[in-house]
Amino acid sequence: QVQLVESGGGLVQAGTSLRLSCAASGRTFSSYAMGWFRQAPGKEREFVAAIRWISGNTYYADSMKGRFTISRDNAKNTVYLQMNSLKPEDTAVYYCAARQVLYTFNYYSDYDTYNYWGQGTQVTVSS
Repeated sequence: QVQLVESGGGLVQAGTSLRLSCAASGRTFSSYAMGWFRQAPGKEREFVAAIRWISGNTYYADSMKGRFTISRDNAKNTVYLQMNSLKPEDTAVYYCAARQVLYTFNYYSDYDTYNYWGQGTQVTVSS
C-alpha cells in the first residue's frame, strides 16, 4: 500500500522560504512520478510541480517557475518542494501525489491522473 506523508508546512511571513517534504513508502518508486498540488479555500486544486523519480526530470506550473523547486532523495524515498519568496497568495494546503509512469509522462498537471495522495500540509503566508 502506497503511503505519502507530507511535512514542513507552517505559518511564515511573506518573502521567506519553506521546504516541504513528502516521505513515500509501500513500494519501489522508480517507475513513478511525484507531484505537488495545492488548494486554497474556495479554489480548485492547482498543480505546482512534478518530478519523475527515475530520471529526475522536473515539471512546473508557469506561475511557480523560479520560486519553487522540486527535488528528490532516492535514498530516503522523499520528495521535496523548496518554496522561496513566499507570498500571501501561496497560502494553501499542499498535497503530495504519486502516479506510475510507464512511458510518456503526459497530463502531469492534471490532478485526476494521480492515484495516491498524502493528507496535505497547511502553508500560511502572512503579509
